[in-house]
Amino acid sequence: METVSGIERARRVVVKVGSALLVGEDGTADTLWLAAFAADVARLRARGQQVLVVSSGAVALGRRRLMLARRSLTLPEKQAAAAAGQSALMRAWEEALEPHDIHAAQVLLTRDDTEVRHRWLNARATVETLLDLGVVPVVNENDTVVTEEIRYGDNDRLAARVAQMIGADVLILLSDIDGLYTADPRSNPDAKHLARITHLTPEIEAMAGGANASAGVGTGGMATKIAAARMAQSAGCATVITLGRRPSPLAALEAGEPATVIEPALSAKAAYKAWIAGTLAPAGTLVVDNGAARALSTGKSLLAAGIRAVEGRFEKGDAVVVRDEAGREIGRGLTRYDSADAVAIRGLKSDAIEGVLGYTSGPVIHADDLALGHAPAEAAAG
Repeated sequence: METVSGIERARRVVVKVGSALLVGEDGTADTLWLAAFAADVARLRARGQQVLVVSSGAVALGRRRLMLARRSLTLPEKQAAAAAGQSALMRAWEEALEPHDIHAAQVLLTRDDTEVRHRWLNARATVETLLDLGVVPVVNENDTVVTEEIRYGDNDRLAARVAQMIGADVLILLSDIDGLYTADPRSNPDAKHLARITHLTPEIEAMAGGANASAGVGTGGMATKIAAARMAQSAGCATVITLGRRPSPLAALEAGEPATVIEPALSAKAAYKAWIAGTLAPAGTLVVDNGAARALSTGKSLLAAGIRAVEGRFEKGDAVVVRDEAGREIGRGLTRYDSADAVAIRGLKSDAIEGVLGYTSGPVIHADDLALGHAPAEAAAG
């Protein structure tokens, strides 16, 4: 039986875990909560689902190690706390997942890693490889090196970007409250719970309150969760906001406990390809032979062997137009090679690329990163 959240049919699930859930009042990792959550993760994986965790907690754990007072930290103090706490955070996740024979892998990101296209491609390739190897990536913002200008500042929005990056079906934001209400239920007894949201209107966004100050360790509130949901929605990913402060919160969600589900605008695949086709300005053109054109029309990737000409200057990760030899546009995609390397390998078989470049990134444009045809920008954005 399908639940309201739809979590059981998702191929990829991203779960954001905040500091208030992971770190106890004594400043150490809450091992009991982590053990119950790890059982949740193991259950999903046993069903063949892939799970990625976006985890806060490094700064909170490092604060205790460095004996920093419970006050607002300067950026250098926060970076020092993150550096001291990151190993403790990963040890907590590893120990929680180990009884289920699940390995964790640390992935530290900055905003540039999810917004600069060539870095986005690299990060996605790493995370997808980890998922395919059966590992649970544990993602956190790289607070030890990040500056204010390139910070996310909260892991809700980082989680949404990661969900977008890997084409997740569901983003679960574990909160200190069981979803969105018409007003703050902690201060307004007449507040009504919203179980399902199709469109994020200004009225819905106005209902989002601030962070739960009593938690004392988190940086995000309902407003950041709604902002994250908007990012995920445009990427074709559903968002579920539910109560995290209970044993096995994912099992509770599947059992029908209250939550707010924010529906996606499109499927994840359709949203991603619309973004490529209609939103990104192409930086160059690849002209392909007739055989490659036929292969692309059947859903294949673009291989170097099928490229006849390279036009313009572009970097790895840029959007490029793909045309046939008659000049007709076939589609648009994200290239895995810059223009100089594309020129060097055009016409070559895949097994010859490494000998020329000293490395290989696979096809020039993977089928997943290719949108056939061309959608106007206004259609893609809508």
